[in-house]
Amino acid sequence: MKIFSGIQPTGDKHLGNLIGGFRQYAATQEQGEAYFCIVDLHSITVEHDPVDLRERTIDLAAMLFATGLDPQRSTVFCQSHVTAHAEAAWLLSAVASYGQLGRMTQFKDKAEKREFVSAGLFTYPVLMAGDILLYQTDIVPIGDDQRQHLELSRDIAERFNARFGETFTVPRGVYPEVGARIMDLQEPGSKMSTTGGTAQGTVRMLDAPDVIRRKFKTAVTDSGRDVRYDPTEKPGVSNLIEILSVATGEPIPAIESRYDGAGYGAFKEDVGDAVVQLLSPIQERYRALRADEAELRRLLSMGAGKAREASAPTLALMYERMGFVRP
Repeated sequence: MKIFSGIQPTGDKHLGNLIGGFRQYAATQEQGEAYFCIVDLHSITVEHDPVDLRERTIDLAAMLFATGLDPQRSTVFCQSHVTAHAEAAWLLSAVASYGQLGRMTQFKDKAEKREFVSAGLFTYPVLMAGDILLYQTDIVPIGDDQRQHLELSRDIAERFNARFGETFTVPRGVYPEVGARIMDLQEPGSKMSTTGGTAQGTVRMLDAPDVIRRKFKTAVTDSGRDVRYDPTEKPGVSNLIEILSVATGEPIPAIESRYDGAGYGAFKEDVGDAVVQLLSPIQERYRALRADEAELRRLLSMGAGKAREASAPTLALMYERMGFVRP
């Protein structure tokens, strides 16, 4: 079993990243040969600060290890350290559909908010496909918001295989059973985000305990009093129920039963306390890891070496199947 997933080093990491990504990474690394990539090449598709990108890349490495990735079990590396990713993206662009790229929801959402839209923002799903396919990936642990991009990766793999011969494993997505899409606490119709969400509705991984509790205390619910899981009619309450379920391991029906008739006050306080307990040990490990940047760089370099070795055979096969004369 081969596992791959990637995450961008942009924006402060938040509770949605933990629930939809980091927790899955740590769990799936036990299932096989795992590759987890800091996709820094994706980060330059929008305007960015080079100094900030370097800092956030190291920050993200520390967070990946703090949330449970073991460098002895998993290959953790930076995308830009393995040139096969950029090469694969160009080769796969020959079998990617312009129409499909134009229909990508995230591209349309981001493009509407910018005067300058880079070509990279349009084509980066092809780079994502290369990231995944280079490792003959079987499963991709991701959040629900990446479902469309994974489907494009599957389409590209199938089209390449049909045109040039069987080359890629066609991957499948693995999504959290609970918490696949964590929503903004103030705007429960929008996903939690440090780049597009509200400040008060986004719980950052490194928020202080009092800040976390305050954000949950002021979370938007509805005019009723019943703690009931119904994402359509009660999106705010349902989001809080999912968060509590993930933080404590308690099933959703048990949470509904426990707070039946109790109103929202104590419920929201308990969700905040549970998240504090979930994040506190992660924050402590992160700070210890971040204090030793040299060691983080060493671990990323070690991971890149493993990734180059693992991706080379697939890249060579792509060139051969497409008819290139190789040295």
